[in-house]
Amino acid sequence: MTLPSTDSEATQTEKTTFADLGVNPAIVQALKAEGIENPFPIQEMAIPIALAGSDLIGQARTGTGKTLAFGIPILEHIVLEGDEGFGELPAPGKPQALVMTPTRELAQQVGNDIATAARIRGARVLTIYGGVGYDSQLDALASGVDVVVGTPGRLLDLLHRRELDLSHVRIAVLDEADEMLDLGFLPDVEALLDRTPTSRQTLLFSATMPAVIMSLARSRLNQPVNIRAEGHDAQSTVPQTTQFVYQAHSMDKPEILGKILQSPSMHRMMIFTRTKRSAQRLTDELSERGFDVAPLHGDLNQVQREKTMKRFRNGKVHVLVCTDVAARGIDVDDVTHVINYEVPDDPEQYVHRIGRTGRAGHDGIAVTLVDWQDVTRWKVINKALDLPFHELVETYSTSPHLFSDLDIPEGTKGYLSKPAEHSAKHQDREDAREHGRGRGRRGPARHGSELHGSELHDSGTQDAGQQDRIQESPKSAEHAEKRHRKRRRTHNGKPVERKADHQEAEKG
Repeated sequence: MTLPSTDSEATQTEKTTFADLGVNPAIVQALKAEGIENPFPIQEMAIPIALAGSDLIGQARTGTGKTLAFGIPILEHIVLEGDEGFGELPAPGKPQALVMTPTRELAQQVGNDIATAARIRGARVLTIYGGVGYDSQLDALASGVDVVVGTPGRLLDLLHRRELDLSHVRIAVLDEADEMLDLGFLPDVEALLDRTPTSRQTLLFSATMPAVIMSLARSRLNQPVNIRAEGHDAQSTVPQTTQFVYQAHSMDKPEILGKILQSPSMHRMMIFTRTKRSAQRLTDELSERGFDVAPLHGDLNQVQREKTMKRFRNGKVHVLVCTDVAARGIDVDDVTHVINYEVPDDPEQYVHRIGRTGRAGHDGIAVTLVDWQDVTRWKVINKALDLPFHELVETYSTSPHLFSDLDIPEGTKGYLSKPAEHSAKHQDREDAREHGRGRGRRGPARHGSELHGSELHDSGTQDAGQQDRIQESPKSAEHAEKRHRKRRRTHNGKPVERKADHQEAEKG
């Protein structure tokens, strides 16, 4: 690694390039075409070790460039058509590299990054995950692939179907191993690794290293080299991310959020909730306030999730309301804000959430809104990550420090001016709702009660047209008349004279 220099021009010339690390010129050229020339610290440390053939355990915070740290060694180790030794391959077209990721979105991102780096080299990269049909994946496997990237569930499914052959894998990678632990994928990961040759090279990357992950590394890796892209006293969170933690009331959170959304520095935002229901409810609330927002949670099928992510990446929607499972592994460089609308369950989840911003050297802002009932949960996270937010400041949508901290213009409201069409539809819904409140299930009165014709003129729940129709209706008049008739007692089918009737007869 290069030493820091006070001279900016000298620093620029001393920066390490991928070519300096001994990377294949075709890969270097493909990356340069994408504007990627200088490696990040985790890449600079991991690539030479991986190119030497050693097993490796790499620990680095999320968003620091781990994908190319293992993607480049993969492209270096596989043998492609035209390379020396291709004719000696026992089964050309069978996967030579395997990458396992915890989520579909991360699998797509890793597959795209490796395919970009392999554009000139010509490696065939296949991304495999559930939620979509088998046909295209089966066709690709039948025609031949060099690198397979996928989620453990679908990979194991294809393995059991005998459609996926891992017996020729030269290099295997576990990406975001701690997330696989959280999602319960470790048994599947072990089963997949057991189907690969014992002579394979194995690379394991993770943001955190719990004991279970270290146990997996000891049992499945061969004398691995441990690397860490920062010092042992470094924070788990990315320094480029500025964190704010506010104690806020749940009923005031939508208003606070609506104001943050109007900060001039906001370009793309991801908002995290703990449940699918909360995510959908908040999406509806922000839509009612006039914001262009999309949900991303487990109730959406894979096609819907892919369309939502495509719109988010293309800038057609700038705000995602996510659950943790759906948003794991999303890699969009220019997410400027992450909002923890609800406090995460554990420190690792907090690290992964705010790791969606401040990626690849960009600056980011992370805001956590702590309700009174979640203060204890936050204190556990704060202590575990050694964060400085011991005392929480009560914050409301009108608090001056909220505006100054997050660069919100004075006088900003928590909603936008709704377009005419949106307002009209909203008004129609309100009118229908009000009309429904004034109607019972059986007639004009609420709760099925009935009004006499004389009382309809005084009722505020009926309009004039309804009153006229009821008055003019013969059935309604007859019904009203029947209501005024005296009830007669009978005994064995014969009328029984009431005492009041006898008295009236005597008076007459």
